[in-house]
Amino acid sequence: MNTRNTTAKEKMLKKIRQALLQKKENPHPMFEETPLYKDEEEPLDVTFAREFTQVSGKFVYCDGEINLIENLIILVEKLEISKLYVWEKTVQQLLDQYGFPYRSTQVNFEEVEASITGCEALIACNGSIMLSNANESGRRLSVYPPVHIVIARASQLVMDLKHGMAVVRQKYGADLPSMISTITGPSRTADIEKRLVLGAHGPKELYLFLLEDRF
Repeated sequence: MNTRNTTAKEKMLKKIRQALLQKKENPHPMFEETPLYKDEEEPLDVTFAREFTQVSGKFVYCDGEINLIENLIILVEKLEISKLYVWEKTVQQLLDQYGFPYRSTQVNFEEVEASITGCEALIACNGSIMLSNANESGRRLSVYPPVHIVIARASQLVMDLKHGMAVVRQKYGADLPSMISTITGPSRTADIEKRLVLGAHGPKELYLFLLEDRF
């Protein structure tokens, strides 16, 4: 019998037993306190815009509602969009103030050319948009149309996913949405001959209109 090997094995087993005895609800208590991304010194909107555009997102800054409508008009005229669907009441109310045209029902939805939705939060560190199915847009308006336009406010910017989930928990409490997801740029795949193709499984173009909050 090799005493040296047995001793080493016993020491290892002893450490494992101690670790199991000390196990808590969270086996990695320091995990949530450890930042996945380094702290940014620049403003969150600058970080988000940089990361979002790097993954082929189109970022549009709007310093007020009128500027937002002007930018939307420019976009729909440029892309020649006529079948634009909007189902969320808050977005509809914003557009209605300025008489901006859209389709508010699901009639002929298979003809959709673009959609406008809101979002839950903007994740600055990787330029992602956090969505849920808790509003009228559900799951389809962010997936089916070839062009997806998101209207968000600067107050929805957070640094990382952890803070984004905190926003969702604060908003919905125990009644969390059944679907919470993040979008990082337009849909893409490299499965076809190893070439990057945008829009293979969802929107080909993703626009984020960032609206400054007015208090």
